[in-house]
This record gives sequence, C-alpha cells and structure tokens, in this order.
Amino acid sequence: MKAPFNIDDLPTGLAEQMEPLVLRVLAGNPSPYTYSGTQTYVVGGDQDCAIIDPGPADPQHIDAIIAAIGGRAIISITCTHTHRDHSPAALPLAQRTGAPIIGCAPLVIDDDGPRADEAFDTSYVPDTVLTDGDKISGHDWTLEAVTTPGHTSNHICYALLESGAMFTGDHVMGWSTSVISPPDGDMADYMASMQKVHDRDDRIYYPAHGAPVEKPRQLVRGMMGHRKQRERQILNQLETGPKTIKAMVPDMYKGTDPRLYGAAGRSVLAHLIDLQARGRVTENDDLWSLCA
Repeated sequence: MKAPFNIDDLPTGLAEQMEPLVLRVLAGNPSPYTYSGTQTYVVGGDQDCAIIDPGPADPQHIDAIIAAIGGRAIISITCTHTHRDHSPAALPLAQRTGAPIIGCAPLVIDDDGPRADEAFDTSYVPDTVLTDGDKISGHDWTLEAVTTPGHTSNHICYALLESGAMFTGDHVMGWSTSVISPPDGDMADYMASMQKVHDRDDRIYYPAHGAPVEKPRQLVRGMMGHRKQRERQILNQLETGPKTIKAMVPDMYKGTDPRLYGAAGRSVLAHLIDLQARGRVTENDDLWSLCA
C-alpha cells in the first residue's frame, strides 16, 4: 500500500496501445486503493476482441470502452474478480453489445473490511465460468485462464498466449501489494498463487492498477519476500506479549498514510489467520499471542 498520489494529466478514457493486441482504457475512479483507477484492457486484432476488467458502471467509462472496440465483434466480457472497481460494467456492456460475460465465478459475501470500493459486485452474473486452463479465443488471439485465489477466492489472471502477456487484475499490481482481506481473502492461497505465477514464463504483466510489470518474476519474488517479512514483523511484535491488530499496525506500517491503516489491518489479520492455522499464534478476545 502507498500514500495518495498526483492524478493530474492521467489519460482517463483514452485508448492507449500497449502492444499490437492490447489496448488500455483507464476508468475515472482514482483512490488510495485503486491508484490512478481501474485499467480496462481490450484484447484482440482487427476482427474481434475480449474486454478484461470492464471496471465500474460509469457511463463515461463504458462509452470509452465502446469507442476503443470500434466495429469489432466482442467475443467475451471477462473479469478477473468481482470487487466493485472491476466488474460492475460487465452487465451494462453486455446489455449494450449482446456479448457474453465469461470469466470468474460470482461471489457475494459479507465484507467487514474497510474498503467501500472493495465490496463484492452483486450484479455480476456470468454466462460461463472459467476454470484453470480454460481458454477464450478469437481471430489470432487466445486468452488462457490462470486461477489465482488469494486476494479473493474467485480471482483469475489471463495469459495472452500469442504475446506472453498476462493480465493480473489485483493479484500482482504495478504500484502496490494487494490487500488480503478475510473472510474471503486468504494469505495461504495468495502465497500459493504467487508461487504459481512466478513459476510461469510470462513476458509482461498488465495489472488492473499501476504500470505494466516488465520484470514479472523479479517483482513476484520481491512481493513474496515482502509478505514473509510482514510475517516476521508480526511474530516479533508478539514476542513482547499479546497485542491487538490495532496496536500492531502503526508500528508495522510506519510511513503509511493512516487512512490505509484499516486495509493494513486486514492483511495483518490474514497473516495471523495463516499463522494460527500453522500453530504459531493463538487468539483470545482480539488479543493475539505466540503459542507456547
């Protein structure tokens, strides 16, 4: 997580050519959690395309996506997961274009985390749910589903087989680590999914937030190391006695915007749940302690 940023002169609503088969359209929903906003990708050639992470149900953003598509057929409207900054535009886009919604499974749970924009999208109803290795194909392009639970249990990345690019949603972002917010976010799943993408040979990542990742394996290694460092910080905090998450966060996240402490606490909780499952810590009345 990072502090607020300067959003002046960001190319909201413009179709940017990232590579021959990939256009990027930035939604106008910047925030401390979405960085410059949600990046929607239009993937395909002159004949047809897929839309990845259509974003919020903002009429201006939907119009920008339609403009980027031009006269091409839409093979699928595809979502990496169903947080409200990623999937709500899927339904209005499907209604306007007749394109099918193909991608992650629907998921609606009680979210007791601090992020309003991270509530799950109740309008998301896919026509087809993909599993690991399933493919979406058009003329001269193929997207392969790479299931990556952790940030959410239904998260999927999509590999563009013709170019070696992967669209990583919120699993790997170009500006920050992901919030892992229980009960649906799961740190053990997240770490396993990070290892899974690390073991692949993708050339570049296009995340939903932040810049393209041009050295994917290097960044993933760093992110995994960062999570392990956080785990060590938690254990060090508890060596001096039982503590609440609220007491641990300011010391662990020095230099972080206090507005992000709530989200930081969710990731600390995810680490603690993982440590508890491994028999390292225990909890009593919101106080966490090392196991004897």
